[in-house]
Amino acid sequence: MNEGLIIKAQSGFFTVQPDGGGEPVICQIRGRLKQERLRTAIAAVGDRVTYTVNADGSGLIQSVAERHSALSRTRTIAGNDRNLQTDREQVLVANPDQVVFVFSVRNPAFSPRKLDRFLVVAEMNHLPAVICANKVDLVDAGEARAMFRPYEAIGYPVIHTSTLTGEGIDALRETLRGRISVLAGSSGVGKSSLLNAVQADLGLRVKQVSDTTGKGLHTTRHVELIPLDVGGYVADTPGIRSLALFDLEPEELDAYFREIGPLVDQCAFSDCTHTHEPNCAVRAAVEDGRVSFERYDSYLRLREEQQGLQDKKY
Repeated sequence: MNEGLIIKAQSGFFTVQPDGGGEPVICQIRGRLKQERLRTAIAAVGDRVTYTVNADGSGLIQSVAERHSALSRTRTIAGNDRNLQTDREQVLVANPDQVVFVFSVRNPAFSPRKLDRFLVVAEMNHLPAVICANKVDLVDAGEARAMFRPYEAIGYPVIHTSTLTGEGIDALRETLRGRISVLAGSSGVGKSSLLNAVQADLGLRVKQVSDTTGKGLHTTRHVELIPLDVGGYVADTPGIRSLALFDLEPEELDAYFREIGPLVDQCAFSDCTHTHEPNCAVRAAVEDGRVSFERYDSYLRLREEQQGLQDKKY
């Protein structure tokens, strides 16, 4: 039995990189595994698998190791609206060591609310998150630092980068070294340019993957792990506009805001929603500046969204 890492998945075929090196093997999944009815993918890029090799050189995946983490989002059943009972988990990358969220300070403008959503996804999946603030050459240094200071204050590493000046490129390369990393961010934030700065033609290879998938179509997009010269792999998830939160109850949301979670036990009511209740420790922290109003506002909006989905369920 052979062991390896899935580095590409498309249309039921999985490219597996053998642990011992050598050429990747194109595999399919054995029938018994396909019979399992799951709310998530049986196998995905980043999964570790055992496989056998057929006489013609193709492979058959025999087992998939349990995932320790995943970057995933909700995928609705075709033609349906979001529904907590029918939603399925779309695993973008299994078992990443970290996720790097790339946001530009300008062109397009920084969206704190989108970053907050992305960070909730990372916290839910126990994924270390790094924030890359790109295109810092477009604003003065103080403005760029101020945009992301609230995230540094709650413990998220922030790398300020510019492909024009070279700022932060070495730091980004070191962050990626030896790890399986996912880059996520909206179109236009400069992911491909950053990757080209980290490693020649790396961004071009990622862009070629993206251009073959039908941009914006969740059902046809595929992700590929691309090896790094400094060791490890990087996966780009190009053009993600949003990450719908999979399998999240509204009352669980506060735990995934790392500056809000520790305050919950101090609220007067165990089921406090932090929206209107008296003696709420979270709202008190917002009022005295320990929790930023912008992050609190993101929490309120996400909670309202998830509450609406729960109400539809029942």
